[in-house]
Amino acid sequence: MTAPTTIFAPDTVEAMARGLFPQDVALATTFPWEAPEGLLPEEAASLRRPNDTRLREFAAGRRAVHCAMQALGLPVRPVPHGPDRAPVWPENVVGSLSHDETICIAVLGHLRRHTSLALDIEPAADLPCDLVPLVCTPTERAWLSVQPEEWRGALARLIFSAKECAYKLQYPLTRQLLEFDAFEITPDLETGQFEATLTAPVGPFAARHQFSGRFAVGAGLVLTGMALPKGE
Repeated sequence: MTAPTTIFAPDTVEAMARGLFPQDVALATTFPWEAPEGLLPEEAASLRRPNDTRLREFAAGRRAVHCAMQALGLPVRPVPHGPDRAPVWPENVVGSLSHDETICIAVLGHLRRHTSLALDIEPAADLPCDLVPLVCTPTERAWLSVQPEEWRGALARLIFSAKECAYKLQYPLTRQLLEFDAFEITPDLETGQFEATLTAPVGPFAARHQFSGRFAVGAGLVLTGMALPKGE
C-alpha cells in the first residue's frame, strides 16, 4: 500500500499554515493515521472512552502541541481536555489545533503577545447546497450570488471555515456557544484575508466588532487562521 506521506503534501500544507500566522507563533504538524503515542498521563486521563480513530486524532494533536511548545522554547506540559472538550492550555500560553483525515496542525503563542489563536482545516470541496442557507447569512449569500457560478460552492466552504475559525478565536474569551449567524464573513480573494464581523454583542465584544484572519487553499484543503494580538 502506498504510504499517505507519498501521496499527500505535508510540506505544502505546513507552508500554507505558516503563512496564516505571525512569525512569533509556533506551528507543528503530525499525522492522525499514526500510532496513538506520546500522550502525557494527564492528557490520556482526560479522554474518556475514545474509539480507535478518536484516540489517534487526539494523540496526533497533542504530539503537535508538544512540538510547538518546544519550538517556543517551553518545556512540554500537558494539554488535557476540559469539561467542554476544549484544550486546557498551560498558563501564559494560547493555542489552537485542527485536523482532517490527512494532517493535524497545532499553533501556539505566548499570552503576553496574543490573546487568542485559532486554526481551522476543511476539505477543499464545495459546501453542500442544502447547508448554504444554514451557514451563510443573506449578506453572504448575496456576495456568493455575484461570484462565478463554478466558484460558489468552494467559496461557501471558505465562509464555513472562516466562521469555524472565528468561533474558536472567541470561545476561550467568552465561553459562549454561537450559531453560524453570529458572524458575517467578508473574504478578500486577492489578498487571502477575511474579516469576521459579529452580528450581535458577545462577551466583551460589541456588535459589529471585526476580527481579522487569513486563508489558504491547496493540497485539497482550505485553511483559515486568526491571531488576536494582545490588547485588541
